[in-house]
Amino acid sequence: MPTTIQTLRAFKEAGEKFTCITSYDATFSHVVSTAGVDVILVGDSLGMVLQGHDSTLPVTMEQMIYHTEGVKRGNQGALIMADMPFMSYATPEQALDNAALLMQAGAHMVKIEGGEWLCETIHMLSERGIPVCAHLGLTPQSVNKLGGYKVQGRESVQADEMIAHAKAQEQAGADIILLECVPSELADKITRCVSTPVIGIGAGADTDAQVLVLHDLLGITPGRRAKFVKNFMAEADSIEGAIKAYVDAVKNGQFPATEHTFKA
Repeated sequence: MPTTIQTLRAFKEAGEKFTCITSYDATFSHVVSTAGVDVILVGDSLGMVLQGHDSTLPVTMEQMIYHTEGVKRGNQGALIMADMPFMSYATPEQALDNAALLMQAGAHMVKIEGGEWLCETIHMLSERGIPVCAHLGLTPQSVNKLGGYKVQGRESVQADEMIAHAKAQEQAGADIILLECVPSELADKITRCVSTPVIGIGAGADTDAQVLVLHDLLGITPGRRAKFVKNFMAEADSIEGAIKAYVDAVKNGQFPATEHTFKA
């Protein structure tokens, strides 16, 4: 059976973890989805891992549509979530037009980065049948405003704001909240205070799900490895084996471990 939003909500209600991995083409989409991954993220991270940029900002709508179409063709039942790239949702009307293009390309949900200011956009999209994942914490499209790729929510005021943003976004109609690089204690609070499923990356083990960039999981990303990353290829004899090991580790609570998390 295909994974749907209702599937993910049922996982949360049952206390069962689910998994998400990025994918950008038909071949890996097939491998990932047949290995038991529940959600495929067509991430604007492709700007860094595929195109070699130093941020996600150069990625265009045309590129996101192209990669979403490829992922759709290879997918075998996972829910496909597509990133809306930088400045493609600056206004609710712009967001609606661009989200429609990604849904027509094969996405089942779109992901947008930002806080409470997105609530009008989330409501408009949701009301018109477009599911939304709201991305909080370290939001890579705002890297220049944040001053780099830093853990967010360590200060109590910022933590309280993030909790308020998550609640407001859920109220506006967000179907998933994604938390990136936030202290595990804060991620736990947010996960417990919303009924919406929460996906974490660098957000501790208490979120409802985990997401990793495929290239990080396979240990082929050049440069320094992020704290929240584990190379699952190191102990596997195939790419399929590495992905299945990730799925198993998330579902049985072995990943992320303490060494992959941030403290307040």
